[in-house]
Amino acid sequence: MPLIFLPTSQVLWVRMAALVFSCVAFSVAAHGAALPRGGMADWCIFCWAFSFAATLLVLLAEQFGLQARAPVSWSNFPITVACYAALLCLSASVIFPLWFLREQRSGEFRDYRIASTVFSCLATVAYLGEVCLTKARPGEVAGYMATTPGLLKVCQTSVACVIFILVSDPVVYHRHPALEWCMAVYCICFILSMAVVVLCVGECTGCLPFPFSRFLSAYGLLAVIMYLTATILWPVFQFDKRSHGGGQRTPKVIAAAVMTGFNFLLYLADLAYSARLVFVSA
Repeated sequence: MPLIFLPTSQVLWVRMAALVFSCVAFSVAAHGAALPRGGMADWCIFCWAFSFAATLLVLLAEQFGLQARAPVSWSNFPITVACYAALLCLSASVIFPLWFLREQRSGEFRDYRIASTVFSCLATVAYLGEVCLTKARPGEVAGYMATTPGLLKVCQTSVACVIFILVSDPVVYHRHPALEWCMAVYCICFILSMAVVVLCVGECTGCLPFPFSRFLSAYGLLAVIMYLTATILWPVFQFDKRSHGGGQRTPKVIAAAVMTGFNFLLYLADLAYSARLVFVSA
């Protein structure tokens, strides 16, 4: 029977730690935390379960030498998984205690929820460590997703997912056309950013009928303008009692406004990197 020897690299041990921590987080939450169905509970479980499954896939592929047979770019796929997992676990580490620990004073359920929160935080640290270890260094030749602009794309789509969760349960964007425009901004920019991630991971950027770098700059400028309008319109029409929004100041609405502004800054930084890529290489 052939033996499999695992390389003792830093990345391997960090991935193994992240795998264990994410597994414990969702196992404990699903087993004894008595979470309600739907909404934020399902989101947190998804974050931990997706991170565990994707990391396990990467580990198995690398240990059995299947990278060359994978239908994806292996210079882009592992770090994309690690970055998504880090952000998903980070969001769960913030959302889970705010929604499910704040009002749970005592009891066995609280102990399970505390344990899930702790292991979620540990998983976040482990995934961030993997991203730091595998991120491209200055002057190093690497896949696009290992560079700062590539990691920003992952952050943009992750923040958009959190916004979708916040504004859809209950629906808070149907009170005024301006709020519906904000929702359209979130959807359009999410789809385009995700398309860039898929093109890079699938090594399909050469299929575009125009240079990929110029597409990034044009899309980045469009996204910055659109998110700027959403950053202004969302709080105006949600918080102002004189508007049709009715002065909504619930925690979810406020969090959505903060996340909108944060994503605007991410797109602004992305545009700066993309413009530099075009003009420096021209």
